[in-house]
Order: sequence, then C-alpha cells, then structure tokens
Amino acid sequence: MLTTWTVEDGRCRVREGAVSEITAALPAEAQAAAAAVCEPGSLRRAVWIDLLNPTPAEERAVQDALGLEIPTREEMQEIESSSRLYREGDALFLTANFLYGVDSGEYGSTAITFVLSNTTLVTVRYATPKAFSVFGVRAQKQPGALLASPDGVMLHLFEQIVDRLADILERVAGDMDRASQRTFRAARANIKANRRDDALKDTLITLGQVGEVTTRTSETLLGLNRILAFVGAEKATAVRKENQTLIKTLVRDVRSLVEHATFLNAKAQFLLDAVLGVINVEQNAIIKTFTVASVALMPPTLIASIYGMNYENMPELKWEYGYPLAILMMVVSAILPVLYFRRKGWL
Repeated sequence: MLTTWTVEDGRCRVREGAVSEITAALPAEAQAAAAAVCEPGSLRRAVWIDLLNPTPAEERAVQDALGLEIPTREEMQEIESSSRLYREGDALFLTANFLYGVDSGEYGSTAITFVLSNTTLVTVRYATPKAFSVFGVRAQKQPGALLASPDGVMLHLFEQIVDRLADILERVAGDMDRASQRTFRAARANIKANRRDDALKDTLITLGQVGEVTTRTSETLLGLNRILAFVGAEKATAVRKENQTLIKTLVRDVRSLVEHATFLNAKAQFLLDAVLGVINVEQNAIIKTFTVASVALMPPTLIASIYGMNYENMPELKWEYGYPLAILMMVVSAILPVLYFRRKGWL
C-alpha cells in the first residue's frame, strides 16, 4: 500500500493506492486511482510517502520518481550500524526496530526504514505501530505544524513514537504493581490453595509479558537513540534550523525512557524472584507436611511389620491382649513424633 501526504492550500491531502504486477486485472476506477497516486509528479509533490508492505511495482515507482534506492526487506533486517544508518547523496537512510501490537496482545518488533531527502520523507514498513495511526490523524488536523517539511514529519513522528512508548511503560508499570499487590495479598491472606495458585500463576504470566514488552521497548528506544545521534551529526544539512531544537528534546525524552525501562526491568526481575520465593516457601511447607507425616508413620509401620511376621515362637500371638496392645503402641508411637515436632516449632 502506497500512501502520499501532501499539503495543498493549507490542507492535508492523503491519497492511497495499491500498485501491483496485476493492476490490469483491477476495475478501471481502481486502476485510475492507483495511477494517480503513483504519478511521478504526485510523488515528487508529496511531503511524506508511506510504503506499507510495498510491492516491487510500488518500490520502483517511488525510486523512479525520487531517484532514491528503496531498501528491500532483507536489507532492512541487517543489524550492523553501517547498514542501518548511512547517507547516499543528499538522502539519509535510517532503520530501526519498532514495537507494535501491544494493545492487541500480539506484539512484536518490526524494522522500519526512514529515507529522508530534502523534499520528501519515505517510510518503508511491514507492520503498523499505533504511533503511525495516531500521527496520521493529527497530521490531517494540523498539516501546517506537522507536515511543513520532510524532516519535521520525521521528527514529529519520532515524537509520537516516544509518547506512545511512554504510555506503554506507564501501563506496564501499572500492570506490574497490580500483579505484585495481588500476589502478596494472596500470600498473606488465609485463602484456598487453588485461588492462591491461580494468583501466582497470573503474576508469573504478567511478569513474563512485562519483561517481553520492556525488552522490546528498550530495543525501540535504543534504535531511536542511534537514529537521533546520527541525525544530530548530520543536522547541518539534513534538518532545518527550526527543527533542530526538537532533536535535543527527543534525545532527552529517549534517555529518560531508557532509564525508566531499565528500572522497570530491574523491578520485574525483583518481583519475579519474590514470586518464585513465595512459591518455594509454599512448596517447602507442603513437603514439610509430607515429611512429618512419613516420620510419624515410621514407628507404627515398624511395629506392624514386626507383628506381621509369621513365626510360631512369637509369645504375643497367643496373648489375649496382644492385638489391642499392638494397636495402642502404634497410635502412641505416631503421636509422640508429632508432639515433638510441634514443640520444636517444625509443625
């Protein structure tokens, strides 16, 4: 999907179209719409060109119109810095991994490339982080402030991404606090074991999700930090003077979020250790109960084993009170260890 963002007469014009190798099979109106979006003149006038799951035809249309080489999906997956942050002529190529899908629960990280030229910003992506959708709505309402220049579009988009990451970290912190309170309240309260186990299980799942989200958030922030450092070094030629102060603000915000994400990771690890400690304590209590029961039953078992032997010369076999005395001895031998354990505080 190819989307162009243009400011015409102070108003935002958004045009969407899909160009593929089978365009001829589309209805005439769809073909005309796609051709209008991908006309070289239309692409050159666009402040922002957004490529979502681009087809080879869409990539070629953008490349031919702007004279830029659009990186392929395989090239976007490269992890070395020289393949993610570089300059070709007057254009900057900036790639980083971004978190998406947190609201739906099917979250992940996707590589997004920003190609910044003097006239146009091109974004290449294969998923839709919520920040892109929110920024699109804002841009249509405030085109003069957000779509004034391609570098301004990129920096304001980064600003929206940072705001979104801050919201995610706040929500993660709230989820973690509620999970910890529920866990320790269940550990202190005298409730049924199955409810307590459910609370501990839910907490472990929550902490696992917190760790996953904060790790991917840190990855996004790290990528943003690298991009901002690279853009800051190239700002004399790549960023207009009125937008350069925004870079400093973004750097400060990213650093503060990195510190907060690090704190949340440490807190999640602490809570995970605490929850596992609670689970170990409860398991030890269960094992201790079985241990006391097995020790208490050892003397009665010994007595029953002795009198269970079939020897003719056992005097108690002919004794009238032998059977009740053996039962009494087994009961007493079982009670005495239990009383001893209670006195020692082991039970």
